[in-house]
Amino acid sequence: QLQLVESGGGLVQPGGSLRLSCAPSRFTLEYHAIAWFRQAPGKAREGLSCISKTGSTTNSADSVKGRFTISRDNAKNTVYLQMNSLKPEDAAVYHCAARATSAEMCLLSEFEYNYWGQGTQVTVSS
Repeated sequence: QLQLVESGGGLVQPGGSLRLSCAPSRFTLEYHAIAWFRQAPGKAREGLSCISKTGSTTNSADSVKGRFTISRDNAKNTVYLQMNSLKPEDAAVYHCAARATSAEMCLLSEFEYNYWGQGTQVTVSS
């Protein structure tokens, strides 16, 4: 089964930064829109940022605008989420998801995405 693998999570102090990576298992991301989601215990999954297949279009949730930046390097077959100014409320399991598409666009709805990773834990605490 096609799958994504996230990495880069960990423990960081408030105000700190982390960079998450998302790489596929056994397929290329080149023709896929990619999104990052997170889910904290007892809360609904939240769409954070997405990027179109060439990277020309990105969308971000208001909760992370100005702090989180999504990017991709198709040559390395990897998508990144740079997270700055982290807050305790950013603590969650972070997942990336992929959707094959011919369109140069992306959406933040989880129902649009076919392939998911297992997630990486981000903890923000002093």
